[in-house]
Amino acid sequence: MKFTKMHGCGNDYVYVSGFTENIPDRPSLSIQVSDRHFGIGSDGLICIDPSSVADFRMDMYNADGSRSQMCGNGIRCVGKYVYDHGLTDKTVITVETGAGIKTLWLNVGDDNKVRTVRVCMGAPEFCPAKIPVAAEGEDFILRPYEIAGQTWELTAVSMGNPHVVTFVPDVASLDLETIGPQFENHPLFPERVNTEFIRVIDRRTLEMRVWERGSGETLACGTGACASLAAAVRAGLAEDSARLILLGGELQIEWSRDENLIYMTGPAETVFEGIY
Repeated sequence: MKFTKMHGCGNDYVYVSGFTENIPDRPSLSIQVSDRHFGIGSDGLICIDPSSVADFRMDMYNADGSRSQMCGNGIRCVGKYVYDHGLTDKTVITVETGAGIKTLWLNVGDDNKVRTVRVCMGAPEFCPAKIPVAAEGEDFILRPYEIAGQTWELTAVSMGNPHVVTFVPDVASLDLETIGPQFENHPLFPERVNTEFIRVIDRRTLEMRVWERGSGETLACGTGACASLAAAVRAGLAEDSARLILLGGELQIEWSRDENLIYMTGPAETVFEGIY
């Protein structure tokens, strides 16, 4: 099986073309290739398939084999993969995901390789029933809950997958290996949850660490960055456009309020290619 290892801000996945490869048991394959000691090493597996409703289809699996609807860093790399591998010559493409069809704008360098990608990530969803969160009300904004032995103010957002955002004075000192699983598997989140811990530097700059369901702490999370900006705006802590500083790099996130759509711009990088 031919594969390409790619990353967006350090959020790395193994990419396989469904146009040329037969991949019968994708959940098991994701577990195998994601292992950083005995496999290729990644946060999961992303298969790029034909689509009847878009230019391409992204089929994504976490490192534990569970399926994921959407990944912002992952989809940017899909855009780079299909252009760099000659599957398209268009610089505006559509990609079918578990969270709907996304539009990508590919920024191509002088070497005719994609450098950065802008993605329309869709509208943020704040209704608990649609995220889902086991709570009543029209939204879930800055609600205090006790998790991992302390009280956190939680804001829940869906960007096609469930996120909970909490604002903290410092992210570097957090013991995410202990805290993260308790958020991910809390009964409040019936489908588990991705958790973003955010330090507000100023109204246009946010620092973020993330615990992703099924993968643990990752160096970046595109949907999480979008959810974090939306949560910060709703909490009155940020402007509609801000720079998100993640462990693996930076993303520019913009919430177009007229359209009620969030746009993400960031890098996409190829690490290496091989045969597994």
